[in-house]
Amino acid sequence: MDMNLAVAPRPAVRTRVVLWLLSGVVLTGLSILFVDQPVSTWSHDMLHRPLWSVEAQKIAGVVYLGGAALAVLVAAVIVRLTGRRMGPLWRTAVGAALATLVAALAVTFIKYGFGRLWPETWTHNNPSWINNHAYGFMPFHGGEGYESFPSGHTARITAPFAVLWHRVPRLRVLWALPTLVVAVALIAADFHFVGDCIAGAYLGVASAALVMTFL
Repeated sequence: MDMNLAVAPRPAVRTRVVLWLLSGVVLTGLSILFVDQPVSTWSHDMLHRPLWSVEAQKIAGVVYLGGAALAVLVAAVIVRLTGRRMGPLWRTAVGAALATLVAALAVTFIKYGFGRLWPETWTHNNPSWINNHAYGFMPFHGGEGYESFPSGHTARITAPFAVLWHRVPRLRVLWALPTLVVAVALIAADFHFVGDCIAGAYLGVASAALVMTFL
């Protein structure tokens, strides 16, 4: 009986993971089919890329977050070399840093695999929804003009705060804000489709979950 109780949670965990993944697929798919195009058009026509949105999304830039993550890891190595024991605070910081780097690496390969066109034209006269109503995916095409999905900024900002969400639950409202701010900024500036940001957020959470299984 005790053995049955010990293994009982495992199927429940697997079920929750599957349901979570399905929710991400469904939400992203619905957004791609029904939301992304009208929201992108509205953002372009009505908001005209407000300055606040351009500045706000910069906090999730790979230089800022990647640099911060590397700095935390270097500091952690120094602490270990001095012989000091790493407490919960340090383990949380290291988890957040690793999750950020995992998300940054994963998003690079996933972008290449999906090859989604951008909402607007940014580089080398790339086809886009706003400029010439080009909309869709070109898997494994490669090139900066085909890297809209998923949102790297959203994935990178979500990953570390997902770790904090799990490790410091009393401040969950605070940890959710950076992802919300960055995603809204990206959509308001028409830098990304809504579906890109949804997928990026799920990828960030998945990166955090992966790291936390080892910490």
